[in-house]
Amino acid sequence: MTDQIVAQARQLEWTAGIPMAVLVGAQCGAVIGLHPQDDDWLSGRRMAGVWFKTLDDAAAHQRAMDVVPHGRYRAMAVSPLTSGRLDPPDVCLIYGTPGQMIFFINGLQWSGYKKMSFTSVGESACAASWGKALKTGEPALTIPCYAERRYGGVADDEMLMAIPPSYLPKVIEGLSALFRNGLRYPVPPYGIQSDAAAGLAVSYADKDTR
Repeated sequence: MTDQIVAQARQLEWTAGIPMAVLVGAQCGAVIGLHPQDDDWLSGRRMAGVWFKTLDDAAAHQRAMDVVPHGRYRAMAVSPLTSGRLDPPDVCLIYGTPGQMIFFINGLQWSGYKKMSFTSVGESACAASWGKALKTGEPALTIPCYAERRYGGVADDEMLMAIPPSYLPKVIEGLSALFRNGLRYPVPPYGIQSDAAAGLAVSYADKDTR
């Protein structure tokens, strides 16, 4: 499964490449365009009765997935970003807690603000992360699915952001600016019974009263 290959790069620091022939079933390959999104795949018959009550439900799930057009790629290669072996990668996968991910999004929104919308298809969530990012060229955040946790070792508290590498300098610039403003991770709890005015004054000094 592609989840395992990603985990090998993430946890073992391997660089690996796979063609469609070594993947188990069509689902993972279809997400990244290695397998055609043909009528059999779109029917969802392998998912019906497992993840979805009816064949219609399963088919609706398949059609809701963001997938790479078949034929764009011939194989999948993964490697740790720090290794520099894929230069540049088509997409970068960033794992983090919800707290880390909102800071990541804040960094993206520091300049050239844009509202960000993320999706979840449930199972086969890689379609809502790296499938969507590869298809649209935009950052894509989602909650990893059962397969990513069972076969890819994703932890219970982790979310996944798939992002084209061209966005990373913007994230770093934004996070640096937030850091200078005292907005840092981990967030120190202020206390639910403390006077919020004093804390807000530190960040919003000389700003309009909130």
